[in-house]
Amino acid sequence: MLPEAFVNRMKTLLGDEYNDFEACFREDCLNYQSLRVNTLKAAISENGEPLFNDKSRFHLTAVPWCERGFYYEQEDIPGKHPYHEAGLYYIQEASAMAPVTYLDIQKGDRVLDLCASPGGKSTQIAALLNNEGLLVSNEINPQRAKILSLNIERLGIKKAMVTNEDSFKLAGVFDGFFNKILVDAPCSGEGMFRKNEVAIKEWSMENTQACADRQAEILDNAADMLSPGGRLVYSTCTFAPIENEGTVSAFLHRHPEFELVKALKKDNMSGGNPAYISGDNKVFIKGSEVIPADNLDFCIRLWPHKLRGEGHFLAVLKKKGDENLNSFSFVPGGGVKALKGKALLPWEEFAKDSLKEETIKSLKENGTIFAFGDQLYLAPKDMPSTDGLKVLRPGLHLGTVKKDRFEPSHALALYLNCDMVKRSYEFSSESLDIKSYLNGQTFRCECEKGWNLITCDGYSIGWAKYAGGSLKNHYPKGLRINY
Repeated sequence: MLPEAFVNRMKTLLGDEYNDFEACFREDCLNYQSLRVNTLKAAISENGEPLFNDKSRFHLTAVPWCERGFYYEQEDIPGKHPYHEAGLYYIQEASAMAPVTYLDIQKGDRVLDLCASPGGKSTQIAALLNNEGLLVSNEINPQRAKILSLNIERLGIKKAMVTNEDSFKLAGVFDGFFNKILVDAPCSGEGMFRKNEVAIKEWSMENTQACADRQAEILDNAADMLSPGGRLVYSTCTFAPIENEGTVSAFLHRHPEFELVKALKKDNMSGGNPAYISGDNKVFIKGSEVIPADNLDFCIRLWPHKLRGEGHFLAVLKKKGDENLNSFSFVPGGGVKALKGKALLPWEEFAKDSLKEETIKSLKENGTIFAFGDQLYLAPKDMPSTDGLKVLRPGLHLGTVKKDRFEPSHALALYLNCDMVKRSYEFSSESLDIKSYLNGQTFRCECEKGWNLITCDGYSIGWAKYAGGSLKNHYPKGLRINY
């Protein structure tokens, strides 16, 4: 069922390897499934297994290129386990975990995930930042940006700004602002052919060309936003050389201030290949022939017939020059304006009643509480102003001010844990009660009056408010599950 033009091209590129490659697309071929542990909420033991697996009992084996990634078996169904709703992991294809690994995230980095939906790589970056530094996650498609925002929320991420802009608009705001940028570019999706029949039906050689032309524009804008000495990882989930070696080579010729970094290959990863875009295989981007850049073998290809994952490509690029740490004092737009006085009273009353003093102190010291419409957010101290940008999530959503009262957000619940609040109510992941809670049911029980953080085996999963012998469910209606 593979497109004829695709088959012919792959036969030319792979030669004797093609039969092994083609065998991956047979119905009886193993379809690997994987998840990545969210270490913002779930710890990993000394032997390398997530601690929650004592109860979930998933059949996990490690992904070689991602220390927080694990393959699981078909019978596990982690997407239907309460731990998924608690944000303990993100179900992510194993090869897709590789690009962020090569970003080399460090404490305090300013990171841009430029093409971020649905959020797998953004949430991976956030876990590595460990609530230090700043993450800006952008998605140009409005509907996909909403999905991205929901996944940022589900995994309890505090220091992330979600935007819905094109790369040109962002480049005008964030000139030289980031020291790490991920461009997981929109592509022809050939690497997902085994998992996505729609990708096969929509594929064409013309589309691979259109993707390469669009990737050039996105990378040019990303280059402007990277500080000297910074690192940019470019990745795709396609086999198409024009979108991989071609796009990287064309970019390097347009931007001599960048160079390829030799990336350590793991577990049968392959290098880029200049022969894929030269001789009879030459490619054109925006009407110009692409000359293979030096050191294309520094790039990485993940082939499905060589490792346990789908097709992926990545290149690590460095902007020449010394990193200027003084540039980190610059915040576009001067940051956000802190909320003060009476406007803060609803939040302060809730916080005093429901949160422990050390939690309140930590929130104040590590961010700026500000109003975004009738919503309150905790913005990272170095977060840019939201003025003039389409912003879906400017930091951690604290909740909504309704007249003179405050209603905490689902995002706040997923960020907190039972040690940070005054009241919590526990459900077991193996009980019917947790399924009833996720379905929106109210409970008759005895507990402390007021807002209670609901936990599942100790992991936060939502809010409920106790009054008059009932625990009123505040699990968001749009997220409720019928088991």
